[in-house]
Amino acid sequence: MLLLKIIGLLFVGLGLLGVVLPILPTTPFLLVAAACFAKSSPRLQRKLLANKTFGPMIRDWQESRSISLKSKRIALLTMVLSICWSAYLLKSVILTALVFALMIGPFIFVARLPLSKDT
Repeated sequence: MLLLKIIGLLFVGLGLLGVVLPILPTTPFLLVAAACFAKSSPRLQRKLLANKTFGPMIRDWQESRSISLKSKRIALLTMVLSICWSAYLLKSVILTALVFALMIGPFIFVARLPLSKDT
């Protein structure tokens, strides 16, 4: 149980880093943290789910495997902007194509996710 609590806290930390670093995703880390806390610390799980910013996203995913329209738009726009920024910085067609190829799977995954009922 202590190990799950430590892993959950580590993933919360990674999720918080993901808020400020565009390379790291936030939500998957927080979903892992919520799963760890569900098994190890109901108090920490309640605290995470009560968070004004991240709680609704985690609940939507746990209950219906869906995301809000706003979250979907932000995620997809961030991916597109990341590809454009990478293309600008890399100035290489091959590397830009690689970034595009690596981003296409997650883009399709997010684009196909159902919208939450609160949208």
